[in-house]
Amino acid sequence: MQSFPPQGKPQVDEPGAVPRESNAAVAPARDRAGRRRRAPVAEGAQRSADFITALARGLQVLRCFQAGSGALGNLELARLTGLPKATLSRITYTLTELGYLRYDRDSGRYAPGHGVLALGLGLLSGLEVRQLAKPAMQSLAQQTGGALALGTCDGDAMAYVEAIHGSSALYLRLPVGCRVSMDSAMGRAYLALLPPAARRDLLLRLGPLAPMPDVVDRCVADLAATGCCFAFGEWQSGINAAAAPFESATGEGIFVISCGGPATLLSEAVLRDEVAPVLQRTAQALSRPA
Repeated sequence: MQSFPPQGKPQVDEPGAVPRESNAAVAPARDRAGRRRRAPVAEGAQRSADFITALARGLQVLRCFQAGSGALGNLELARLTGLPKATLSRITYTLTELGYLRYDRDSGRYAPGHGVLALGLGLLSGLEVRQLAKPAMQSLAQQTGGALALGTCDGDAMAYVEAIHGSSALYLRLPVGCRVSMDSAMGRAYLALLPPAARRDLLLRLGPLAPMPDVVDRCVADLAATGCCFAFGEWQSGINAAAAPFESATGEGIFVISCGGPATLLSEAVLRDEVAPVLQRTAQALSRPA
């Protein structure tokens, strides 16, 4: 199954000010270690009197803790979020008091607390489409030996809400919660399903991290012809994947079901001729009626 590093930061006049819009693609802002900063709180949001900036900033801090990020200190979090250090200190203190962060006195760093786990489990246990898709995913994983995943868009990446691995020989075993880029087969399928205007808006927000225009055009054509989008060795040599998007009949939004693995197991011909039709039928069965 493919995995890409998740997919700048609009110019802001003062802390808390509304970012100015720009039509030009800007390289993402990065901290001193070269890591990309999280998007500012207001990006893509329509500010109103009901928008609670303090709450949004707290959630922005929590989202800095991704797989492989390890524990983070206030200075690192300030660089990743762009928030003032004084504001950041109050946020981390509050989140620690509420159990959403854990503080290590020896290192002076924070890690996610058990409260975050409870939120994630609450989402997964209540996600009806996940339960509906699981039997078909298990069946296809057994048939192909590939890795099956169900995901949805989370800002600038696709997030796995279910993952089933058909073979213990798979060296790429991505778990629930993993985020893959919009240039993965799953991300391409999501983009291809969007209405043209919504697709253009998302590609503009992704900027240089968006798939190339010719790739997007090819995916739109593939979706129309086969119900699936593909990626053949474009993330890592020898890894192929197919993905089918659908708007869930449960009303929970747009999801993508994907199947991938080594090219020796899932060749382009196998994915197009055998796997794609099954993915398409599965997506249709889970889709909102036209």
